[in-house]
Amino acid sequence: MRVHIIAVGRLKAGPQQVLIDDYLTRFDRTGRALGLGPAQVVQLDERKGGSKAGEAALVRRALPGGAVVVALDERGAVISSPAFAQKLGGWRDNGARDLALLIGGADGLDPALCADADARLSLGKMVWPHMLVRVMIAEQLYRAASILASAPYHRD
Repeated sequence: MRVHIIAVGRLKAGPQQVLIDDYLTRFDRTGRALGLGPAQVVQLDERKGGSKAGEAALVRRALPGGAVVVALDERGAVISSPAFAQKLGGWRDNGARDLALLIGGADGLDPALCADADARLSLGKMVWPHMLVRVMIAEQLYRAASILASAPYHRD
């Protein structure tokens, strides 16, 4: 199952990009044997959107056909890392070829886009900068693959 992190806004080179690349490389390496990956980040230029609805249109155009769509949204479900791993494995086992994880711009995702998503997840009760969310979801993907592979990275 290919993973697409579709994010509004462009991340410049720097420490955040280094972390994302590292975690996604680890995810690809660990997930390959599990039928997970590769993972990629699709960056959308927020200046072309102009509004939440405009950004949503950009996101919709970037979605792979038939993908399981997960909106990362502060009002979404707060779940544990093992529960996220279980969801990831379940989507894969149910035949999903693509998973799209959506990250909005500075003002978040359009409510209509969230309503159309297959799932809404929150990374906690705090609000995180959208640029850091990329790092956090990349790490959680690697953690989920490690959990599914029974590798020692995740500790209870």
